[in-house]
Amino acid sequence: MFPTLSLHGCRDRPLGWVIKLHGSKLTKGNIVVNQYNGGTFHRSRSESIDSVVLDVYGYAMSRSVVTSAEVALALRLVPAVVDEALAELLSMGLVRKPENGASGFVAVNPDAAAATVLGPLEQAIREQHAAVERAKQRLSEFVPLYEAQSKGREKSTGIELIVDLADVRAAIAGFAENCQAEVLTSHPGGGRRAEVLEEAIGRDERMLRRGVRMRTLYQHTAQFSPGTRTYVDRLTRLGADVRTLDDRIMRFLVFDRRIAVVAVQDDSNAAVVVRDPDIVHFTVTAFELVWGRAQTFPTRWDNQELAAIGDELKIRIFRLLSEGLTDQVIAKRMGMSVRTCRRHIAEVMSRLGAESRFQAGYLLGTGGWDAMGESKQD
Repeated sequence: MFPTLSLHGCRDRPLGWVIKLHGSKLTKGNIVVNQYNGGTFHRSRSESIDSVVLDVYGYAMSRSVVTSAEVALALRLVPAVVDEALAELLSMGLVRKPENGASGFVAVNPDAAAATVLGPLEQAIREQHAAVERAKQRLSEFVPLYEAQSKGREKSTGIELIVDLADVRAAIAGFAENCQAEVLTSHPGGGRRAEVLEEAIGRDERMLRRGVRMRTLYQHTAQFSPGTRTYVDRLTRLGADVRTLDDRIMRFLVFDRRIAVVAVQDDSNAAVVVRDPDIVHFTVTAFELVWGRAQTFPTRWDNQELAAIGDELKIRIFRLLSEGLTDQVIAKRMGMSVRTCRRHIAEVMSRLGAESRFQAGYLLGTGGWDAMGESKQD
């Protein structure tokens, strides 16, 4: 192994040099190598190039004109490294060629260099900003035409399709904030997701505190969701009226009987905003028909009420089975999973002692409905 030692710059500044005594072979890669007084100097470009540039600039500041060879000799640097440092200083405007055309370099005041180098960049930035403003001004000229056409389409059709879920939620929030008298909502399926309830609770409570009347429909299965029960309990304390029923309902909201937001089939992220008065009236009428046969959502349960709801669901499932519907279709219609639907079917068969679904349906149809707890009015 060869002994090594560190060298320093002309102003006692560490330059990251390493000397390998008696070495003679040039290294490769990103290592700069030079023969000097019987030793080989190595320097990593990535480690000390900034320091070398400062040293070269400092030396140039102490002379009227300097050459690369002069700097290399004075600072004991590799000529290639000095050339690289001078090239970088030249690109930054910190050195220039002599005005008389002589060879060498002249140091330049950093303030003057900044004006020379940054001036064109700043001008380019100003021109780009001006181009952006011109484009914005040009595009703004089309806004009145677009808005006029949009209002015309809205007035003629009264229907607007929103395909992005974030836009749908923003639209609903806006309609809720402007709602003055009444909001009708219909939510199919079982319990609503926690993040949906969290988003809705503040908005709905603000409407109720403003005196807006709220009526909401769920399916019976929502009663088995703790999160939905808590949400309903908070709203009913503020005056909301919430009911449930055993069959599937459509998902929609109606604000002040003027605007309806209706779910899009097979796309849970989209919605249709309806302002056409006839379509809104049809939606409200459908809500009222279903509302009339729905039951109050119980916020405080007892075992008897829980059993009654469960039996009502089971009876409804077998009625749908008798219509030839599959388990998957029934589960979707009832707002429950297929597994839960099949569990209800198995419980009915067990309670009736039936060995098949057909036998269970027959027993229910010939007097078993009362045993299952069905109302005499059905």
